[in-house]
Amino acid sequence: MDLLSTIKSPADLKKLTPEQFPQLAHEMREFLIDSVSRTGGHLAPSLGVIELTIIMHYLFETPKDKFIWDVGHQAYPHKMITGRTDQFDTLRKYNGISGFPHITESEHDALTVGHASTSISGALGYARARDIKGGDENVIAVIGDGALTGGLAYEALNNLGHSNTRMTVILNDNEMSIAPNVGGVSKYLTKIITDKKFNKLKDNIWNMLEKMPKVGKPIQSAVHNLEEAAMRVITPGKFFEDLGISYIGPVDGHNYEELTAVLKYARDESHGPLLIHVLTQKGKGYHPAENNKAKFHGIGSFHKDTGEVVKENSPVHKSYSACFGDALCKLAANDPTIAAVTAAMPDGTGLSGFRDSFPERFFDVGIAEGHAVTFSAGLALNGIKPVVAVYSTFLQRAYDHMIHDVALENLNVVFAIDRAGVVGNDGPTHHGCLDMTYLRSIPNMTVLAPSNGTELQDMLHAALYEIDGPVAIRFPRGNVPEADLPLEFHKSATFDPREIKAGTKTVLLSAGHFLPIVESTHEVLKQAGIETALWDAQTIKPLSADAYAKLLGEFDTIVTFEQNSVRGGFGAAVLEMAAELFEAGKITSIPKILPIGYPDEFITQGSMDELMVDIDFTPELLAQRIQSFLKK
Repeated sequence: MDLLSTIKSPADLKKLTPEQFPQLAHEMREFLIDSVSRTGGHLAPSLGVIELTIIMHYLFETPKDKFIWDVGHQAYPHKMITGRTDQFDTLRKYNGISGFPHITESEHDALTVGHASTSISGALGYARARDIKGGDENVIAVIGDGALTGGLAYEALNNLGHSNTRMTVILNDNEMSIAPNVGGVSKYLTKIITDKKFNKLKDNIWNMLEKMPKVGKPIQSAVHNLEEAAMRVITPGKFFEDLGISYIGPVDGHNYEELTAVLKYARDESHGPLLIHVLTQKGKGYHPAENNKAKFHGIGSFHKDTGEVVKENSPVHKSYSACFGDALCKLAANDPTIAAVTAAMPDGTGLSGFRDSFPERFFDVGIAEGHAVTFSAGLALNGIKPVVAVYSTFLQRAYDHMIHDVALENLNVVFAIDRAGVVGNDGPTHHGCLDMTYLRSIPNMTVLAPSNGTELQDMLHAALYEIDGPVAIRFPRGNVPEADLPLEFHKSATFDPREIKAGTKTVLLSAGHFLPIVESTHEVLKQAGIETALWDAQTIKPLSADAYAKLLGEFDTIVTFEQNSVRGGFGAAVLEMAAELFEAGKITSIPKILPIGYPDEFITQGSMDELMVDIDFTPELLAQRIQSFLKK
């Protein structure tokens, strides 16, 4: 009998017997492997929590009870049990279901997530609101050991222990986040699992349990060996206990009896903060994912029989990330003061080569962007040239640190901002639509936006050697326009607007990687009989007063383009510069200026082509808008 097809809601799951759970878990794994092989997605995290998710929904009552999944990349089984199995062919697609929990998608999703380390804070807010209103619902946060490297999680744990409110934290320990976990937390959790200092006590403890039938027998029946029994009795989670949070574990996250016992206790017996330490296997049930957890953490479509990624038939170009990584390695080979810093993303940010070549100068600080920035400030103050490689959406979390610890003292910290602009299927939590805006607001900050790989290389060189203070270089997910880049640096500290195509009256002024679309827009306008000049802006901040006085004086109309929110972005900078130059008497009139950028809203998920149509960013639609503006 096919069990999965009968599960349309958690109520259907409760109709099953525990003896049917293994079959359901097997069907769920087979479904996820098949479905994600076609759509792409976060496969390995979800395969590891299927048994846990089944028991959670079997024992608790969502949406009354609240499940909050940290990051949410492990929530696919939760989506399936809560009635979204039939929609998985739309996973991460335009108008489809999100790759993460989203409160507008289902009443069973208690918090919209996408960034790490937020679950305990959000859950505690739910729990304290319940206490105020006199409710009795259960609140459970599920957080991975990778997300437990983020500082926000510890702020929440500290507050949770102090609050003494009834809430459960499930620590899903699979010994890995996106990249192998680093730091003291990882070592502590490993020690809990592997510490052998209790060996001499094993026999005595086992005998003691024999003499405690009401307490000892259940423990004996739940554990598999004497080491585990000893560790559980002695309570290895002293760290959490000291915070005021009761600790149970480690628990086998694939053992239904153990999970049922501890979660029943959490539901029926626990009266305060409780942390359940669950051990799971990331990628469980699918050998390619078990053997390569990082690859299958988040993956595109793949051949499910082999696990090999489906390769698109497109020209092989170097990605911006790889271009950045190669350039940094070349510079570092001749400069022992260059260091690279990442927040648990060495592969995604192009730093894997640097890590392998210069391990003593490579620092993975865990999922802790704020710490990465302030740590880099310390490096810079002591004579090192730190380069912080981070995704645009995650750098938002370090905004205060950039202001207070780097920019205030004008330290030369370089920010290599990957995934700037719309990134596609991961949706609004992962788009990098705001970095120009928030970076422009920081004094002393230089913001550069390359339109190709050569500019990126030259900007990196200038940021390290020719520009004072903090420098941000923002570039997109995707490939550079040219395939083979010579690693030759053109030394120049100025990145003033450069002319690409001459013209009169109207200029299309493109910022960064928008240039290929603007070039196509230029051609559409030309075919319509409208001649325009085309320029590449290169610098977002500071704008050269002399260069822009010349540009604003030469053209009647300026159309700015940016893959960033139009609010406070590059177009706004040009408008501000025009006003300043006019006030200073450096220009006698202000030309018509049309800023084009992302709308002032959170952009949905979908393929890049679909999203460009959705926000009117195709050359044809852009040309129509410009034609309409010119007629006014």
